[in-house]
Amino acid sequence: MVEERRKLARRNFTYYMRVLDEASGKVVGYISDISTGGFKLDSKYSVPLNVNLRLRIEQTGSISSKSFIIFTGKARWCRQDRLDPSMYNVGLQIVDMSPADLGVVVEMFN
Repeated sequence: MVEERRKLARRNFTYYMRVLDEASGKVVGYISDISTGGFKLDSKYSVPLNVNLRLRIEQTGSISSKSFIIFTGKARWCRQDRLDPSMYNVGLQIVDMSPADLGVVVEMFN
């Protein structure tokens, strides 16, 4: 049995929000799981580990009046999806985010 190492509670995320590289606009992945400290993404690409990435999450009007939030994130783990080997699951840690945008993440979590 695998020991659970997470310190923050996680929830499945029912919205299909895109996470993009802020500089290139390239889709990094889609949020599938959320905590107040980060996200699990479903991605078509392997994401490099422990590299700070400047990212943007496109928002829906039902969660926030903002159309997007920008933050620095870091992939802590990345592995092929067990059911679909053409996809990757990525554990993304929030490294830096404005207090206002963090409030939106907390609202997304709730």
